[in-house]
Amino acid sequence: MNLNGPRRSTTTDDENTAPVELPHVLVTVAEDGTLAAMVDGTPFASPDGSAWTRATFGPLMDAITKDRTIAVRVEVRENDGSVFPDILRTRKPRRAAAPTENPVPETRRSRHARRMPRLAEVTAGGFVPGEDVAVATIDSHTDATGTGETRTLIDLDDLPDGTHEVILFGRISGTLAVRRLT
Repeated sequence: MNLNGPRRSTTTDDENTAPVELPHVLVTVAEDGTLAAMVDGTPFASPDGSAWTRATFGPLMDAITKDRTIAVRVEVRENDGSVFPDILRTRKPRRAAAPTENPVPETRRSRHARRMPRLAEVTAGGFVPGEDVAVATIDSHTDATGTGETRTLIDLDDLPDGTHEVILFGRISGTLAVRRLT
């Protein structure tokens, strides 16, 4: 059993540690939705001179924290008297990928990812509004609109050679539409 009391700090402990001080951000919300921001008692104005608003709260915090490179203690005071405190921490820095000395040779997959698709639009009517519509060869699915019509885009380069038609099948209505790709 430990009969000693809790460990108390001594003067040598205090010499080696410093208290952590975070910048204090106070954001006051006006009735019209504009924001007044103060950092450690100093007003923080918008760089373009316009008023901060609820919609610009994110950019305001980014500007104050220098894109999250410094942590801050935030207190938001609403016009109804409610107060919301929080601490915005810093983001972990991301290392930029070093460019490779030897470029990687281009593959068929990388060429495919870089190319612009050749699309064909296929439309049909008579479907139940909102129903799931299968696109044959069941490459994808689409939904019918509120008026019972459907629309899909087909990448012509993904189709097997010689395919010139597509089938749209309504899973609820049983509506079947065959369309020629032109």
